[in-house]
Amino acid sequence: MEQQLAAAGAPRAEAERARFEALVRQHLDALYGAALRLTRNRADAEDLIQETLLKAWRSFHTFTEGTNARAWLFRILMNAHIDRYRKTAREPETTDVEDVGEFYLYNKVQESEQLRGVGDPEKLLEHVMEHQVREALESLPDHFRSVVILADLQGFSYKEIADILGIPVGTVMSRLFRGRRLLQRKLWDYVRSHHRITTAGEGASVGL
Repeated sequence: MEQQLAAAGAPRAEAERARFEALVRQHLDALYGAALRLTRNRADAEDLIQETLLKAWRSFHTFTEGTNARAWLFRILMNAHIDRYRKTAREPETTDVEDVGEFYLYNKVQESEQLRGVGDPEKLLEHVMEHQVREALESLPDHFRSVVILADLQGFSYKEIADILGIPVGTVMSRLFRGRRLLQRKLWDYVRSHHRITTAGEGASVGL
């Protein structure tokens, strides 16, 4: 009898695995990209992905067909990352962004003689290479970086991010607001230091 049950269950197990693998393939690139930005290290990112997929497979029986598979996988990824981060973090990261206003980049552009004519602060980022933007993002404190990645790179809604991270929507909005401000400041600091941009009162400098 047991052999008959095992034989009958084998096709179902294979079908379940195939369904799981198909689901993972759809979202693996996005998961790896997020893992890389979270861990800031390829080896750690690969370990995080392996841990995520193992946990996802073990709990796949709880996944309901037709629900948001992407959010489900990212929830597992973020939980795995948070568990790892808590084990390695020595002290909570604190960052003061009170001096970074909503129009920080715009104001800095207007203060710069070289860039005042640009007008649109987004054009400022034309002077920043992709890897430099990535470095600025990866330098954010973990709790800010997570929500910026989920919102701005992965396109999740506030509600989805709240569900993924297990925090209130208001906390998501606060962290995203502060994280974006801090990212603006880091990008401006990079442009100013690497391209010798000056603002009013800083004296003359070489242009871009």
